[in-house]
Amino acid sequence: MIKNLIGKKNYVTISKRTFYDKKINIPEGKWIKCSNCNTIIYKDELENNNNICINCNYHFVISSKKRIEQILDENSFIEMFKDIKSINPLDFPDYDKKLEDNKNKSSLEEAVVTGYGLINSKKVCIAIMDSNFMMGSMGCAVGEKITRLVEYATDNNLPIIIFCASGGARMQEGIFSLMQMAKISQAIKRHDEKNLLYISVITNPTTGGVTASFAMQGDIILAEPMATVGFAGRRVIEGTIKQSLPEGFQTSEFLNEKGFIDKIVKRSELKQTLSKILTLHGVVENE
Repeated sequence: MIKNLIGKKNYVTISKRTFYDKKINIPEGKWIKCSNCNTIIYKDELENNNNICINCNYHFVISSKKRIEQILDENSFIEMFKDIKSINPLDFPDYDKKLEDNKNKSSLEEAVVTGYGLINSKKVCIAIMDSNFMMGSMGCAVGEKITRLVEYATDNNLPIIIFCASGGARMQEGIFSLMQMAKISQAIKRHDEKNLLYISVITNPTTGGVTASFAMQGDIILAEPMATVGFAGRRVIEGTIKQSLPEGFQTSEFLNEKGFIDKIVKRSELKQTLSKILTLHGVVENE
């Protein structure tokens, strides 16, 4: 009996049918990959963490609307100069279409949103550049909106905060775009002559003419972690000076180490940091 059992080969038949009759349905657009560490993150979890990677602390690019929600007191923001829009001064081919496409894609009229609001009840003028509109590039309309906001702050003795995020001057507007660097800088100078506070907040990415002008002119310059900050690109610089650049060059951490900025501040701590700076410089709560 035992011999017969040992010698007999018994087989288990496995059906070809899979364990699931239907493919698991994972909704599209619910996950995002961190461009720094490649971690796959659930979008809702990312938003609940101020759009900061839960694994490596990488700060994702956020919209001007989201920035307003994070920085200003609820329902305190009043937008200004929304009617200022770009034109095509050089008749650059397809520029009008590009502007219209970016308006539709971003739901913005331009690459900067300007106005005033409250930070812990303290009134400030604020400009927020948005890279969702033509990479935050600076054209005539961007320059005019920021200049008028600085002038409004000067006339009303208000501090100003500019959140910088830009790919540089807008090539479709040529020299008109480059002129905005000097125009904004002059407005900031007049603001400074009245001993008023200007805080520059550098976010990812901030490059080109914006870096070469008002981004680095703040009385206090803050930056978010791991932000790309520079004028020309790495390859252009290396090709010009015929030298290799150090690791981490053109990051907010590198600039902080070299003394170009005052402090790196996590997004989750930014509102409170700005509020403390305003208080230290005598900005009182709005009555």
